[in-house]
Amino acid sequence: MQNLRHLSLAELTTLLATFQEKPYRAKQIYEWIWKHNVASIEDMSNISKELRDELSKNYFIKKVGIDEKQVSEDGTIKNRFMLSDAYVVEGVLIPTDKRYTACVSSQVGCSLTCKFCATGKMNRERNLDYDEIYDQVAIINQQTQEHYGQKLSNIVYMGMGEPLLNYKNVLKSIERITSQEGLGMANSRITVSTAGIAKMIKQLGDDKVKFNLAVSLHAANDAKRNEIMPINESNNLETLIEALNYYYAATKNKVTFEYILFSNFNDSIQDAKELVKICRQVPSKVNLIEYNPVEGVAFIKPDEERTMAFMHFLEDHKITARLRRSRGKDIDAACGQLANKAKNSVQ
Repeated sequence: MQNLRHLSLAELTTLLATFQEKPYRAKQIYEWIWKHNVASIEDMSNISKELRDELSKNYFIKKVGIDEKQVSEDGTIKNRFMLSDAYVVEGVLIPTDKRYTACVSSQVGCSLTCKFCATGKMNRERNLDYDEIYDQVAIINQQTQEHYGQKLSNIVYMGMGEPLLNYKNVLKSIERITSQEGLGMANSRITVSTAGIAKMIKQLGDDKVKFNLAVSLHAANDAKRNEIMPINESNNLETLIEALNYYYAATKNKVTFEYILFSNFNDSIQDAKELVKICRQVPSKVNLIEYNPVEGVAFIKPDEERTMAFMHFLEDHKITARLRRSRGKDIDAACGQLANKAKNSVQ
């Protein structure tokens, strides 16, 4: 048996020709799969029962389901998604006054072991298929309409896993999300976040991607970044800056540096000076992020005065910066907290 969603429209058209079906049937089925996100072949109501039965002999639709849903006091919704092989990943709906953002996962677990991140404490079990990433977005989009009467406005690949280590599936999921046969979202509403895989950042440039790129920086010198992000040992700041400039030259898209503030580690004015130097080497802006507590991790967030002093220093030096306040902390749905606390898989 084969997953029907893994057939392209051209492959689906070729398959249906063997059943003496006209090409428009393939487009109907393709839209059922992606735009209407059906759970089974049987749900395709304008396809003849004979054709549905024929397809069901060799094909199925593999779907992601919700294993558990939690709603935060601030309206954030965290989903634990069940995959077909009983692994689970988490995805979050983040509502604010102006936007509704889906934060989705790209891997089961993560291999990068960043010291401040709950997911980094997990093993990487496998990459997600592109349709599993797509399903997270489709489900969260449906939740947005049910809870808020609005459609999703933004998508961030900032959940579990390193997106650029699942490159092909991430790009294919975005292709489906932006397709008119899919969710029809604009590339400008999508952001992929990376810990800084220089080789793959250059590949993004070669592929001239249209979505936004964010880099989890979190320290502006190699010594500190090595301490909290082991990936920096093989992708140091000089290598990363070179790759980001290569990406910018190819796409003309500014990079967003994400910078979590840790009290008495990376939040001094000297740290801000070093961040300014990096920002002046790459066309960029900065998202400052409140640190969210993770069990077993000693970091704490700085006080408000120190946080604002850091941000004002950046602004005074003509760096575009904004402070991202935490959402969903009470249900462990905030940045860095996704870890499938209840279970990593179902036996």
